[in-house]
Amino acid sequence: MTKDELVAWALANGWTMMAGVPSLSKPSRPKEAIVRMMLLATVANVEIKKPAGKWEKVAGESYGKIIPDPESGFPLGLGFERIPSFSMLMRDNKDRQVFAKMK
Repeated sequence: MTKDELVAWALANGWTMMAGVPSLSKPSRPKEAIVRMMLLATVANVEIKKPAGKWEKVAGESYGKIIPDPESGFPLGLGFERIPSFSMLMRDNKDRQVFAKMK
């Protein structure tokens, strides 16, 4: 997958752009990112914000090695398939976006 494909996938699955990078937030604090996808020149990294406020890289892979899952479209290689809480957080963020449009 390319950088643009990853951004398109992220925005379609509940991520929002915060500080120029695709990010997920807690439903109770939608303005504060707790997960972000840093899309660098040759690699994509997934980082989680620690309680102390520092970002910790939890997964990373070069764009050439990231492939979409044929069934779900999830980018394989970035750790989303190993950590089920990412799916729940993405669903919560997407639901919040959908309900915000209804108002």
